[in-house]
Amino acid sequence: MSADPNSAGPNSAGPTSAQATAKVAQPSLDELRAEAMAWGRKPRAYGSWYVTEHMVRAMRAYGWTIVVGALGQPIVYLLGLGLGLAALIDAPVSDGGVTVDYVVFVAPALLMTATIAVASEEFTYPVMAGFKWRRYFYGFNASALSSPQIAHGVILGATARMIVVGAAYYVFLVLFQAIPNPETGWISIFISILAGLAFGVPIMAYAGSIEDDKGQFALVQRFIFMPMFLFSGTFYPLSTLGWLQVIGWISPLWHATELGRLVTYGRPESLLMIGVHILYLVALTVGAAFLARRIFVRRLAK
Repeated sequence: MSADPNSAGPNSAGPTSAQATAKVAQPSLDELRAEAMAWGRKPRAYGSWYVTEHMVRAMRAYGWTIVVGALGQPIVYLLGLGLGLAALIDAPVSDGGVTVDYVVFVAPALLMTATIAVASEEFTYPVMAGFKWRRYFYGFNASALSSPQIAHGVILGATARMIVVGAAYYVFLVLFQAIPNPETGWISIFISILAGLAFGVPIMAYAGSIEDDKGQFALVQRFIFMPMFLFSGTFYPLSTLGWLQVIGWISPLWHATELGRLVTYGRPESLLMIGVHILYLVALTVGAAFLARRIFVRRLAK
């Protein structure tokens, strides 16, 4: 009697249980789509922080520069001003009715300048590199990250460095006894970060619009940063500059320095002017951030 060819004997060549399980476990197209969407939710929710992490990790390439700048710059400035220039200026400085030593007068301005200098570095060439030289912004944009998240991440990454520099500088100011009111003086760290953003975010928007490097950033340093540093009441009261006071009025450095002097040694300031200083710095930062976002979206869509 012949065997039934359809019977499943012990030596039959039918599918094994493992093959049958694999066939059943194969995901459908809808399941694969759902899995891909799930993996994309986290970058979409925390995309700005991923970009921030990249920017901070990239800073390790010049980490020693950051450390030396954060620690060495305040020492050089304070030694030069505290033991050098201040030694030639015997008379204390009268500022708004408050008389303080010269090093106390310039200390808040130097703190604000330190973070603004960081902003002038982080919001120029790294932005240019992201669009042109290394083009990693386009790699970010090809993932689940959006163009606004990339812009926000760049801002947050630069802010992280400004926090380190501002805090280190403030510690040295305290050690040099340049902060008469430490109970409120620590607020100057946050003012310095706002100053850096108010100067740096507009520069970031400009850097994002540049197609080719033709020395534009060098011109920014020479004809924007340096005049602002010299003519914003940094080394002497702004009222002594005559018609050049207009440079201070439009510069974020002067507005931040006035707030810094208020919290470090109690320089008298009206509530109206305090509001003007804060609103000016915030308006520059927020307005430039919206402009930078639009530039990033437009350029990354090309």
